[in-house]
Amino acid sequence: MGAISFKILEKIPGKLGRTGVLGTSHGEIKTPSFVVVGTKASVKALSPEQVSDLGAQVVLGNTYHLYLQPGDELVREAGGIGKFMNWSGPTMTDSGGFQVFSLGAAFGGSVNKFSQKGDVSQGSDSNKTTKLAKIDEDGVTFRSHIDGSEHRFTPERSIEIQHNIGADMIFAFDECTSPEADHDYQTEAMERTHRWAQRCVDFHKKSGKRNTQALFGIVQGGRFEDLRKRSAQVIGEMDFDGFGVGGSFEKEDIDTAVGWVNDLLPESKPRHLLGIGEPSDIFGGIENGIDLFDCVAPTRMARNGTLYTKDGRMNILNARYTHDLSPVENDCGCYTCLHYTRAYLAHLFRAKEMFAATLASIHNLAFITGLVDTIRDHINKGTFFEYKDMFLTRYYRKKSTSL
Repeated sequence: MGAISFKILEKIPGKLGRTGVLGTSHGEIKTPSFVVVGTKASVKALSPEQVSDLGAQVVLGNTYHLYLQPGDELVREAGGIGKFMNWSGPTMTDSGGFQVFSLGAAFGGSVNKFSQKGDVSQGSDSNKTTKLAKIDEDGVTFRSHIDGSEHRFTPERSIEIQHNIGADMIFAFDECTSPEADHDYQTEAMERTHRWAQRCVDFHKKSGKRNTQALFGIVQGGRFEDLRKRSAQVIGEMDFDGFGVGGSFEKEDIDTAVGWVNDLLPESKPRHLLGIGEPSDIFGGIENGIDLFDCVAPTRMARNGTLYTKDGRMNILNARYTHDLSPVENDCGCYTCLHYTRAYLAHLFRAKEMFAATLASIHNLAFITGLVDTIRDHINKGTFFEYKDMFLTRYYRKKSTSL
């Protein structure tokens, strides 16, 4: 028996979407499910108990960040990410690939650009360019966004770090390209990702970890249908336990690109969409066969005073909420809505109190996890399309006007 099991329960008629149960050594995950991001073995502003209470089933840690701080070997000595952060449920880690290719901008202070030689570079003008990540066939040499120190990830090293972190589900190391990269570069990066994927599979098999940690492969190919389909075919034929659909497409392409991929991936294995948290994208992903999502948006928006509601996003700093003594949502059962008012949250944010981020994060995560749970229920009842139309019509009704 492998590290995970997966059973499909119901399907959306005429679509790729389904519900299921994903079994891990730390419990079952009812799918589809929203995966809460705990980047550095911590969900920002929340305790593990609060994360569990709001309905989360699984938490994802970030390989790049945990490698840099506090170090993957310390996490291993602590008994793995679950014990380290006092989370008893299922866990995942990404490969670190996205951060290796993207966080150079955070260190250098400007937008990443992909050169034709495969360097990830940054610069405020054409006369000042600092290379922050160098891609070659064996891996990537990059600089830490914390202190600029130099580090190197290869496919094998990424898997070794994830073995130390000890999550139930881990990801193969891939090259995450810019959505604007042309067909030639997307092809080059995709083929390199495929070669790296096989190296990840080989290293994982030799490590003796196959029965304790499930390995997911990542499909790339950018916005191009021919590349997405080719990547799905190649990655789908490799000996992975599940699959991730990588980014490098614009938001308007998500539903279509996911459909291309999931139509070709093995139906019997779970599929994860990386970095997606907008309600319309969640509905589209689920309809097209996605089982798991992760995204930092709910907690990031919460820390900036933006709250999800069934009538769209709410900016709690709007003046209208200063004296509003109603909850964020009257029919929400989260801790925040049961005990606090819009006026109190508005006060906390204006006063820059840390408790503001906690209360807003509880509500946003409860909203998104609850949305995915409700979608799952409607798939099981055969009413997915009715619920989708009702929810999205109401949610985007005031799209042009901030609440």
